[in-house]
Amino acid sequence: MALTITDRIDRHRQLKARLAEKETKIKADERKARTRRLIEAGGLLEKTGLIELDTNALYGALLSLRDAASDKAQCEKWAIIGGRAFDREAKARTRETAAFILKFPDALPKEATTVLRASGFRFNKFLRHWEGLATPDVAKATAERFGGNASAIEATAA
Repeated sequence: MALTITDRIDRHRQLKARLAEKETKIKADERKARTRRLIEAGGLLEKTGLIELDTNALYGALLSLRDAASDKAQCEKWAIIGGRAFDREAKARTRETAAFILKFPDALPKEATTVLRASGFRFNKFLRHWEGLATPDVAKATAERFGGNASAIEATAA
C-alpha cells in the first residue's frame, strides 16, 4: 500500500519531533555533566583552602595553573600528589569511623530519617534499626537528637 503525501509528511514530522526530543535530552545531559564538574571544581577549591583567596588572586592562580597544565609531566605529578592526598583522607576517615546501630523507641518523622540518611545510616527493615559507619560523636549525637541510643558494633575475628 502506497503512502500518500500527507502520510509521508506526518511521518517526517513525527521523526523530526523525536529527533528534537533526543537533542533536548542530550543538551540537558551535557548541562548536568557540566554543572556536576563545576560543583566538583568548587569543592576542590574549598578543600584546598583556595576559595578564601580574593577573586582576582584566585583567577590569577588558576591562570598560572592553566599555563603549567600544558606540561604533561607536571600534570602527572599533580595527579600523583592528588591521588595520595585523597588516599590519606580516605584512610583517616576510615580509622575514625566505626559501625553503629541506632535504635529508637518510636517511628521517626521524615526530618529525622532525612538526617540519618545524610549522616550515612540506612534503615534495616528486618531488624528494625538504623545502621551505618560514623564517628562515635556523630552517632551518639544523632541518636540522642531524636530520642534514641547508639551502640557500636564490635568487630569479631573470623
